[in-house]
Amino acid sequence: MAPLTSGKTRPVRLADIAKAAGVSHGTASNVFARPEIVREEVRERVKAAAEAMGYGGPDPKGRLLRAGKVNAIGVATAEPLSYFFDDPFARVMMASISQACDATGAGISLVSAANNEQLAWNIQSALVDGFIVFCVDGGSRLVELARERKLPFVALDLDSDDDEAVAAIGVDNIAGAGLAARHLTELGHRRFAVLALPCADDGFGPTTQAQVELALYSGTRDRLRGYFAELARVDIDVSKVPIYETVNDEESVWAGLDHIFAGAETPTAILAMSDRIALHALDWLRQHDITVPGDVSIVGFDGVPEGAVSKPPLTTIVQPIAEMGRLAVKAILENDGTFSRQSLPVDLMVRASSGPSPA
Repeated sequence: MAPLTSGKTRPVRLADIAKAAGVSHGTASNVFARPEIVREEVRERVKAAAEAMGYGGPDPKGRLLRAGKVNAIGVATAEPLSYFFDDPFARVMMASISQACDATGAGISLVSAANNEQLAWNIQSALVDGFIVFCVDGGSRLVELARERKLPFVALDLDSDDDEAVAAIGVDNIAGAGLAARHLTELGHRRFAVLALPCADDGFGPTTQAQVELALYSGTRDRLRGYFAELARVDIDVSKVPIYETVNDEESVWAGLDHIFAGAETPTAILAMSDRIALHALDWLRQHDITVPGDVSIVGFDGVPEGAVSKPPLTTIVQPIAEMGRLAVKAILENDGTFSRQSLPVDLMVRASSGPSPA
């Protein structure tokens, strides 16, 4: 039997079911929301009317919106949706966000898109109480869109330090990068190369300190500043340190190492701005019979689980990723209308990918 409607186009409403069953609107509503308080005979009559008219029950969106809270958090990124599953940092962060939401009974809505128009629509239409914004790429646009929704939001790894009026959770990238560089200089290394995170959105390739200083993304700028401040402290001429901008994937990292090791003077130490970059670099070095740390030492940045089981295990700067996720969920669910910026400490995790300079 085809579903009936009370008109040519208008969908069946709860009021129609109540009328067909001969009960009040409140009683019909209780059949779906609080059936235990309705007599069985009335419940069966209302359900029979609903089935005959093709009515599946009240729209939960309407109930949630009337309550003013949907008990769900949107997690947004300008990256493709696969980013949440492919990137090691994102996976750990999402696990932490999920655990924090599970503890409170809140849901999660993943928000991403292939272009700005779709992203704007997805953020505007997401049924959530607020947003956690992954600012690894296109963060300024994400912040703008989240603001337009007029819902609480918090930015992770905000890629611009210009807007102090944005709630954000991150780490001290300069201090963390300094720890990485100091660890390697104390092991005697003096010939360095940097595999950098993106500076902008226009591809990958060799770059310079001056170009990185103009980078769109503050994380890239700050990590290079931390590296170079520490290298300059031990009188290394940082103008001669090769920098290769990657897009945090295998193709660009391998192209970077092809370029760096084609030079006349090869590095004994590589500073990688992410663990993902460092892990791709370990694969390249292994394929080219360059031993780690015998010939080259490498230090990553993030502290993802994959680094502990790589070959060799990766020395890295550990971000408190789980704590960042927990604090982000708390900032949305317990929002009181204020905002704050939190910078969490990082630690150096020394493993087998770093050792004394062979020089």
